[in-house]
Amino acid sequence: MSLSNETVTYDQEPIVWVVDDDASIRWVLEAALEDKPYLVKIFDSPLMALKAYEAFPPSVVVSDVRMPDMDGLTFMEALHELDKNIPVIIMTAHADLDTAVKSFQSKAFEYLPKPFDIDEITTLVDRAIKRFKSGGVKRVKRAAKADKQPLNIIGAAPAMQEVFRVLGRVSQLDVTVLINGETGTGKELVAQALHELSPRSEGPFVALNTAAIPRELLESELFGHEKGSFTGAHSQRVGRFEQADGGTLFLDEIGDMPVDLQTRLLRVLNDGSFYRVGGKTAIKTNVRIVAATHQNMEMLVSEGKFREDLLYRLNIIRIKVPALRERAQDVPLLLRFYLEKEAKALGLEEKVLSKEVTKFLSNLPWPGNVRQLRSLCTWLTIMAPDKTVYMEDMPLELQNPVDTDSDDSSGDNWEKPLRRWSEAFIKSGREGLHTSAEQIFEKVLIEVAMKASGNHRQKAAVLLGWGRNTLTRKTQALGLDE
Repeated sequence: MSLSNETVTYDQEPIVWVVDDDASIRWVLEAALEDKPYLVKIFDSPLMALKAYEAFPPSVVVSDVRMPDMDGLTFMEALHELDKNIPVIIMTAHADLDTAVKSFQSKAFEYLPKPFDIDEITTLVDRAIKRFKSGGVKRVKRAAKADKQPLNIIGAAPAMQEVFRVLGRVSQLDVTVLINGETGTGKELVAQALHELSPRSEGPFVALNTAAIPRELLESELFGHEKGSFTGAHSQRVGRFEQADGGTLFLDEIGDMPVDLQTRLLRVLNDGSFYRVGGKTAIKTNVRIVAATHQNMEMLVSEGKFREDLLYRLNIIRIKVPALRERAQDVPLLLRFYLEKEAKALGLEEKVLSKEVTKFLSNLPWPGNVRQLRSLCTWLTIMAPDKTVYMEDMPLELQNPVDTDSDDSSGDNWEKPLRRWSEAFIKSGREGLHTSAEQIFEKVLIEVAMKASGNHRQKAAVLLGWGRNTLTRKTQALGLDE
C-alpha cells in the first residue's frame, strides 16, 4: 500500500467513501450523493475500505465511529498515515463529550451526531472536497496531553450532542467562550470541561459569579487592591485575574456586570494588563476568559446595559446549553447518575425509581433544570423509605402535578396547568417566561400536527395555518428536525 497519492489527479471526479456497518445509513448516504458529480464508494468495514485505497483513493471520507473490526477514530488515523489531508467526517449515534473531543484531536474535518439532516451532510461533503482540492489545511501540532477524563456531562439528546460537538472543536483553542443557558442548566460544568480539556488544564480554574458580589466590592474581587486604597483595605489583596494566571477565569452571569467594570474588563482582554485598585504598577496576566449568562446579551446591548465591543470580544465562540425540558430523553440518565452520586456522598442505599416515577419525572417541565433534578435526587435518597421509589414517595409539591391525562390538560381547559407552570417558572427565579412558554407551545403544536399528518410537512403546515417555509424554519429553530 502506497504511503502517498501523488500520482492521482484531483481535478478528476472526486471520490467519496461512505464507511458504516449500518446498511440503512449506507443506503441513505449513497442515495443523497448519487446526483452529485462524485464517485461514491460504499463500504461496510474500515478494513475493506483501506484495501480499496490504491484503486479508489478518497477525496473525502464519511465514517461511523462504532464498527466491529475497527473503530472510526482508529480508521481515521490509518487514513491520515496514507494522506494527512483527507477530510474525514465522523458520524455517531452514541455522542458523548469524550468521543467529540477525541474526534477533533484526531483531526476530524467535522463531527456529526446521528440522526443527521441529509442536506447538512451533503453540504459538509461539498465543503470537504473543496478543502481537499485546495491542498488541505496546515495542521497545527498540539502538545500531547495526558489521558484526563472529562467531567461528567451527561446527554444523549440532539441539543446536548451539539454542545459536545462545539466543546470538541474548541477544547484546545485558546479563545474566549460565551455560554448561554437558563439558571441550573450546568453552565459552570461546561466551563470546567473547557478548562480541563484545554492546554491550560494544569493551571487554575477560578470562578466568580458577578451577580453575587456587591457592586462596590466587585472591582476589588476582580483586580485586587493595595493596602489603604479604600476604607477597610487593611492589607494587599490579590484579585481573581491574578489567581487565574496561566489558567481559566470563569465569569458567571456576566450580563449583570456594571458598565464601568465592563470597560476595565475590555481593557484587560485587549492588552492583558491591569492595575489593582489603588495600584500604580501594571500587572500582566495570561488568562483565558469563559463567561456565562442566562440573559439575552443582544437585548442588553440594545438597552445600553452591556458594551457592544465587549460582547464581540466575549462572543468569539458561543455555546447554548439547553434547558432540561428541551432534552427530556436525558432525564432518566441524569436521575440514575445523581441517585448513585448522592447515595455515595451520603453513605446511604442507592434508590431505584419505579417505571411510573421515571415516566412522570421525564414529563415534568423542570423550571429549575438540572439543579432542581439533583436536589430531588438528594431528597429521595434521604426520605424515600424503601430502595424502590414509588409515586407516593414523591415530595408533597409534586404529589399533584400537571397530569397530561387529566381533564385540565387533555380537554379544552389547558389554562390552569399553564398557569401552574408559569407560577413555578417565576418562583424558580428565572426570567424570560414568555420566550420559554412560546417555545414549548409551538413545539407541542408542531409535534401534534406532524403526527396527525403522518409527518407530511405540507399537510402539517396547513393544519397549523402556516406556510411550509415557516414550518421548516420553526422546526429548525426548535431542534425538531433531528
